[in-house]
Amino acid sequence: MSTTPSSEFAPTIDRCRPADATPVSLEATDLESTAPAYLRDLKREFAEEGLVPAALTVEACFDEDCSLATQEEVDRIRSYVRAGAFLGVASVSVAVDDVADPEKVRPALSACAERAEREGVVLDLDGPFSIEH
Repeated sequence: MSTTPSSEFAPTIDRCRPADATPVSLEATDLESTAPAYLRDLKREFAEEGLVPAALTVEACFDEDCSLATQEEVDRIRSYVRAGAFLGVASVSVAVDDVADPEKVRPALSACAERAEREGVVLDLDGPFSIEH
């Protein structure tokens, strides 16, 4: 028995062929919408230009000590996670500036990270605290 871990995806990865596409990073503020029709057109435009969206960056602010405001901001982030998954990005990076109450924000962002994982996207947090996912 081998002690070397094997990947269940290794056969698929081994059969991959290089493609002539340029990976690009997106800023959430550059997206006009997270609506499926807009994202479909954008995805088509990327393909026509030989571009592949690899990452999406979202700036977030939790400066209000209010559960409703926290939920609204997390819902906004979640919409970008869905948009990123639709576009095929590997990761969504969330840059958090201000946090009024980390104990309110941490579980909300952890739930968002779990959602991202189910969508096949890694949620990276760049902020004053970390989350478990």
